[in-house]
Amino acid sequence: MTDVIQAWGSFYANHAAARTLVAFVHVGALMVGGGLAIATDRAMLAASPNDDSARRTLLDALAGTHRLVVASLALIAISGVLLFASDLDTFLHSKFFWMKLGLVALLMLNGSLLWKAERRALSGDRRAWGTLRRTSIASITLWLLTTLGGVALPNIG
Repeated sequence: MTDVIQAWGSFYANHAAARTLVAFVHVGALMVGGGLAIATDRAMLAASPNDDSARRTLLDALAGTHRLVVASLALIAISGVLLFASDLDTFLHSKFFWMKLGLVALLMLNGSLLWKAERRALSGDRRAWGTLRRTSIASITLWLLTTLGGVALPNIG
């Protein structure tokens, strides 16, 4: 396994096209998944608490975002592993890397809570809307903090 990681690190370091492609996949997936999630979170926070029709429309929109956000997270994870393997020694000892990874874990946990609250709201549980609002606030915060961690990583370490 060490040989594969070293070979990848060497290939990555010596091929600008590989560096560009991996970075593009990572940032592009972040833009698509994070952007869609934040836009949906914003709509959730702006929703009228007493308009059942608007709530139903919002739940339909929320359900429609899951596949794309999850696919984006998968691409972020794959490209993240490739970035990690490109400079293993640096990332293993980086506090920012581990903080960013922790934020990603929290983002995924929050997404799971959001999905469960969505299921509850679809079944008519009005209390689920409070959870949806809280997870939307957490989602916006976590997407932005994760992005900050990614920007800080190559600049601060």
